[in-house]
Amino acid sequence: MYRFQRLTLTTKTLHRHHNHCFFSQAAAAIIEEPPSIQTTLLDGLPEPGPLETIFAIPRSDSGKNVSAKERKAGRVPSIVFEQEDGHHGGNKRLISVKKNRIRNLVNELGRPFFLSKLFELDVRPQFESDEVIEKVRVLPKAVHLHAGTDEPLNVTFIRAPSHALLKVDIPLVFRGEDISPGLRKGAYLNTIKRTVKFVCPADLIPPFIDVDLSELDVGQKLLMGDLKVHPALKLVQSKELPVVKISGGRASDKKSK
Repeated sequence: MYRFQRLTLTTKTLHRHHNHCFFSQAAAAIIEEPPSIQTTLLDGLPEPGPLETIFAIPRSDSGKNVSAKERKAGRVPSIVFEQEDGHHGGNKRLISVKKNRIRNLVNELGRPFFLSKLFELDVRPQFESDEVIEKVRVLPKAVHLHAGTDEPLNVTFIRAPSHALLKVDIPLVFRGEDISPGLRKGAYLNTIKRTVKFVCPADLIPPFIDVDLSELDVGQKLLMGDLKVHPALKLVQSKELPVVKISGGRASDKKSK
């Protein structure tokens, strides 16, 4: 029988509850959230969708041989990190998830969207068991795929409680290509970034960021600082870095000059 311990954090105290929880003896950090942070959803911005569930079972051992046996059995060796603020180390827990479930999610959502979506991790002694060891909200941080078959080889998750601040590469969705003045003149879209990294409160991770191209003319560009996101999201890189640019013109125009 596994013995587990749940850790619940506040900004000033660390409360320990001794019960049968999956994550035990965690090296957790106390997080001080800025008092002025706005955590309510705003109209006009993409909202996080409903949580989907990923079932998991505990895994006691690691290594190449263990991982190979897990994959042969149709499971993907995975790790859950106890990173309370999303990016400052933490204790790890070994689990396995169903290969078909991860493969279907990555294929349906697309890899960047899978890595920016929260899931509920449902940990049980065995997949067919009715006993629930732990339900915990997580964010996939990395998924490694086989180079030839795209089969998932391993997945890394991070705990995502409401108070967590998580570094996330948010996918960009480009809109307005059909009415962009520059593109209508025959210029082409130079896509410089397809994801942009933000530090996000866990409850406010957007599924994507809308990038409006409808007013861009030839030679114009959008910068990271131009992206419309929730004010609680903090850009990791410089606001002056370009995301997309309308470049060039029609070949016939160049020949006539």
